Amino acid sequence: MRLGTARVDGATRAVVVAERSVVPLPFADVGELLGHPTWRDIAESALAGAPDMPADLDLAPVVPRPSKVVCCGHNYAGHIREMGLPVPQHPTLFAKFADTLTGPSDVVTVPDWAEGLDWEAELAAVVGAPLHRATRAEAAAAIAGWTAANDLSVRSWQRHTGQWLPGKSFDRTTSLGPVLVTADELDPGAGLALTCRVNGEVVQRGDTADLVFDAAALLSYISSFTALAPGDVVLTGTPAGVGAAETPPRSLADGDLVEVDLEGVGVLRTPIRIETTRRDANPGPAKEVPHE
Repeated sequence: MRLGTARVDGATRAVVVAERSVVPLPFADVGELLGHPTWRDIAESALAGAPDMPADLDLAPVVPRPSKVVCCGHNYAGHIREMGLPVPQHPTLFAKFADTLTGPSDVVTVPDWAEGLDWEAELAAVVGAPLHRATRAEAAAAIAGWTAANDLSVRSWQRHTGQWLPGKSFDRTTSLGPVLVTADELDPGAGLALTCRVNGEVVQRGDTADLVFDAAALLSYISSFTALAPGDVVLTGTPAGVGAAETPPRSLADGDLVEVDLEGVGVLRTPIRIETTRRDANPGPAKEVPHE
C-alpha cells in the first residue's frame, strides 16, 4: 500500500495512492493516520468504496509534522570509505526539526551565504507504533513503511563546530516522499537501488544493503534513550558520492535540479534556488567584508 499527504484547498489530506486512483482518507496527513491503532484497516477499507481524487496532486512531505526527525550519518560502508573514516561502533545521530521538511517536488531556497549546499540521497523509515526501549524485533515490527529523503546539507554551517545541527536544519531543505510504501511491500534489507542525479548526471549510486546499521537497529538504539511515536521519521544515511567528497568539493548552484530515486518508492525532484541577499546579511561567524 502507498500512502501520501496531499495539499488540497489550503490544507493537507492523507491519501491512498492506488494504481489508477488516489483515495482520500479522513485524516490531515499520514502522520495523523499512523497515530490511529487500526490505520492499516482504515486505509484498506477506503480503497473499497471512497471517491477518487485527481491523480495530479500537489504532494506535501509524506509526514509533515513528525514529533521527531532523527538522522544517521556515516552509515553506508562506501560513504565511510570515501570520507576516510573508521566504521563506527555506534550510530552517528543528529536531529532535525519538523519544519526542515518539504514536499517531493518543492523548490528548496537557501541564501547565498549558505555556502556548500550538498545532496544526500537517503532511505527514510517511518514509525507506525510507539517504541520505547525496543528490541530489534520490536523495532522492525513497528516500521510502518519506507520513503525517500534528500538531506540537503549546508556544509559551511555543518562545519562551524563538531555539532552538525546548523548545516542540517535550514528551513524547508529536506525533501521527503513522494509516498510511504508500507513495510509489507518493500524490504530494504534485500537491497534497494538508491540513486541521486544532479541535472541528469548520476552522482550517487547506492544500495540499501550497504547500510552499516539497518533501520531496525537504528530504531531500537534510538528508542533506548528517547521514545518514538507513530509518524516519527528516521533517516538512515547516504551512500558514497556526496559533493563534499569530490576534489575539489562540489556544491549545488542556482537552477540545479536534484533527483533522488529510491527503488520501489519513487522520485524526489527538487529544484534549487540560491537567494541573493545583502552582503552584510550573513548572521554567521564574523568575517571581514570589504566596504563598497
